Amino acid sequence: MENLLPNDVFGLIRPNVDAHSLGVSTFGKLIQDCGYKVVIGDAGIARAVALIRDANNFSLLKSWIEKNRITRLGFSYRLDPDDARLNFGKVFHLLKESNAFEENGGSIRSLYFAGLPKACQMIHNEYDGRVTVFIGDETPEETLLKVGVPTSKIPNSVLQGSQYDNSRMDFARRVINTDSWRTIKPFDRSGYPEFGKKNDTVVKRIMHSRKKGLPPLMRVHVGPYNPNYVEARKQFQDWLGRLSKSGFLDIVSIGSSQLSQSHFGREWGYLPNGGGVPINSEKDLIDIWNASRPMLVRTYAGTRNIPDLAQIYERTINIAWHALSFWWFCEIDGRGPHSVKYNLEEHFKTLDYIATTEKPFEPNIPHHFAFRGADDYTYVLSGYLAAIAAKKRGVKNFIIQAMLNTPKFTWGIQDLAKARALLFLCKELEEDNFNVFLQPRAGLDYFSPDFDKARMQLAAVSALMDDIDPLNVFSPDIIHVVSYSEAVHLATPKIIDESIQITLAAIRDYRLARKLGKVEDMASNIEVKERTQDILEQVRFTVDFIDKNYHDPYSPQGLYDIFRDGLMPVPYLWERRDEFSNAVKWKTGFENGGVFVLDEDNNVIKPSQRIQLDRLNG
Repeated sequence: MENLLPNDVFGLIRPNVDAHSLGVSTFGKLIQDCGYKVVIGDAGIARAVALIRDANNFSLLKSWIEKNRITRLGFSYRLDPDDARLNFGKVFHLLKESNAFEENGGSIRSLYFAGLPKACQMIHNEYDGRVTVFIGDETPEETLLKVGVPTSKIPNSVLQGSQYDNSRMDFARRVINTDSWRTIKPFDRSGYPEFGKKNDTVVKRIMHSRKKGLPPLMRVHVGPYNPNYVEARKQFQDWLGRLSKSGFLDIVSIGSSQLSQSHFGREWGYLPNGGGVPINSEKDLIDIWNASRPMLVRTYAGTRNIPDLAQIYERTINIAWHALSFWWFCEIDGRGPHSVKYNLEEHFKTLDYIATTEKPFEPNIPHHFAFRGADDYTYVLSGYLAAIAAKKRGVKNFIIQAMLNTPKFTWGIQDLAKARALLFLCKELEEDNFNVFLQPRAGLDYFSPDFDKARMQLAAVSALMDDIDPLNVFSPDIIHVVSYSEAVHLATPKIIDESIQITLAAIRDYRLARKLGKVEDMASNIEVKERTQDILEQVRFTVDFIDKNYHDPYSPQGLYDIFRDGLMPVPYLWERRDEFSNAVKWKTGFENGGVFVLDEDNNVIKPSQRIQLDRLNG
């Protein structure tokens, strides 16, 4: 691969229907940290590429390329490989016919494609290696070298590694290579009267498991992909029956489609489902609950009529807990029709309803900031603000979802600092009527397409989860298990059960290794303590500033104003950039294994400094 030129500009195009497109932002951040300009196409460009046969759509793409003087063009698509090959082929040939490549007088010097391994292989073969492909298994350094970034331009924070991460992978390799994980049996969590019934709750199951000394509850996101709605529902019913019978899974998280969230109860016609289980009626939900006995069930919040749909979930699937995204799943990420302000209003109405049910609330929030390039302080701040708001609205049970490996090359010691800081701050809010539960998970784009390596990664991240609160024998309360196959295809019941076995075996073996002194006791690690303390100080400073300078900050208007004013930077926000210009103006990058706001000379700017700069600048 030839080295990049100083004037190279990267144009990156995210998927139109695939919501899991963190890789585009992660790739862009890496390139930008090396000093190159990166432009990420907005929703209009994503739609144009998805429907590229329309001449107007190609004109839009071509104009975008010319306007931004793009020389390196990258595409991401992680759904069906055949669809990926066909759509990429259309774009390639239209670019060639319009003389967009450098050899024909155009500006484009290179093309990149990121997708599933099969799609990458087909595209690599079809274009004789002219298109550089990424299957998602590349390290940051490998990624940069692959696109031609000179080694001299790669930041030291990328070239360095973390000893803690290396030691966990060594541990994980032993877990997987011994095959002992295959001997793990399901745990019987029955024994309390409500088990599996309509009055069962996740809090009751957690408390029963603590009493019996059982491992964390296992939650998995489950759902086949099938474009035929009838067949998809039927297959999902079959999967639920198999998972219920095997007994490893405690909480089934319905992998509902985007259309299920945005158009529940409406006529769908020819609207694209967007992947996931199609659910469009209360009967569909009741069927799911019946098929899932005795597992607990939960699903995504809606993106319209949100309070009404929350009530439907209660009376149909006895939803284990509700998850809301506050600033997200609306116009700014293309997941819903509402403005940010209206979305917050809808979510707060839903919070009020959740409070009446005494069901837990999970803020599906911090990692969505991380997806858009937010710094690690913002990751923690956003979750803490959600906890304060929930408590003020009368919510009694709060579940922290700590998504690790986000971005995927975050050092483990930084992940521990982020998770511990968020847990500590939320635990400070605990009272008799406000309980906090921890639910860690692996990152969305963490796993390798190589299943052997992915199994090791799953064991390694399970050890990381156990190090968040290692002195608490009951922690974590729940583990959101991301199945090892996710980098290639959705997990089947067999893979889900295997992933749970790996998780349980890793935690069992890691606790024993810690007790025997064979792995470092991260409870006393000085670097993690220092990083955690730094996050705590900065988040507390920011919250103190908010409390003193915002009227009613824990309201829809207050949280909107906090975001609009730039207290939570999101440089990779795709939509509504003008509305949130103060939030997108900051540059973030990697420093010492974490994500921080950086100045023009790449020096870290902490929140306390940013707030002072904003006040000085008016």
